[in-house]
Amino acid sequence: MHSNLPLFHRAGGIVFLDDAIDYLELVGMVLPPQWHVELFSRPASFLQRMAGEPARWEADVARQLSMLDRHRHGQSLIPLLLNYWSTCPERLMLARVCVVDYAMPGADGLQVLSSLVDWPGSRVMLTGQAEDQIAIRAFNEGLIEQFVQKQTHQIAQVLVGMLSRLLYQPHARIDAAWRTALRAEQLGLLRTASVDGQLSEYARQHWVEHAVVDEPFGILGLRQDGSCEWMQLEPAGHLGELAELAASVGLPGDLVRDIEQARRLAAVELHQQLRLTGPVRTAPAFEVGHGKLLTAAVFPLSADDVGARILPWQAFVQQQGERVVQDA
Repeated sequence: MHSNLPLFHRAGGIVFLDDAIDYLELVGMVLPPQWHVELFSRPASFLQRMAGEPARWEADVARQLSMLDRHRHGQSLIPLLLNYWSTCPERLMLARVCVVDYAMPGADGLQVLSSLVDWPGSRVMLTGQAEDQIAIRAFNEGLIEQFVQKQTHQIAQVLVGMLSRLLYQPHARIDAAWRTALRAEQLGLLRTASVDGQLSEYARQHWVEHAVVDEPFGILGLRQDGSCEWMQLEPAGHLGELAELAASVGLPGDLVRDIEQARRLAAVELHQQLRLTGPVRTAPAFEVGHGKLLTAAVFPLSADDVGARILPWQAFVQQQGERVVQDA
């Protein structure tokens, strides 16, 4: 079943290769400023930049598999994720999409893309009108994920829309690994069309990275400014259990009734996993999906709650400086 919400999503960049420097500079100006974009005009420089990507991807996947393995052996997943975000800033440098012009002096863009052996990101080819049949054949053979004519009307909007989809597209191997951490009931709820659509839209609007967690059930999200949010998800029929748990940790009767009636949720397990101080937090509840399949609430987490500083995505992008052609 097609899904929009990746079970694990991390940030990453876009790398362009085109011998037309003016075109590259235009691309740098029209793409959203919150994206990490690298521009190259020479295949050799581009390939040098991409040479270590497969190894870097494998190292990042290994970290995720290690988290999941430790979780299977009893460790709470939320603290493991927060530690990953705070101690692995190199993940932000990973290239998720490469966009390469087909026709360049002495180089064939399709051959350049094909040389990215074992790199698991998305490949896009820029073409002229005469190269459409080549691009269609490459697409049909699975050599590229997309192709775009450089002379396309409103090319900026077309590129932004296409790249947005590719940046958010779940990676099959990573998604499969994270799927093993969820129960069948949880996966079924997440893949319900109305739930999937609503959660995906929230994630796109609020988070640059996120991960779905099984226990407690919910999504841990990372915002552009480095702050975190916990979206707790309670399936229909589980509110009574949560109300009992809230009462057992001393929440007053009016809050317990609000939980029973889906007006508020209590983050009891989050409180325990992060060893938070003070009373257990509650937050206003809202419905997710049609038919009251899930009740959700969002809990902002401060730096003190997290216990570590996480490099903000917006600060990382700013550190990269202006979008200039790096080998011009």
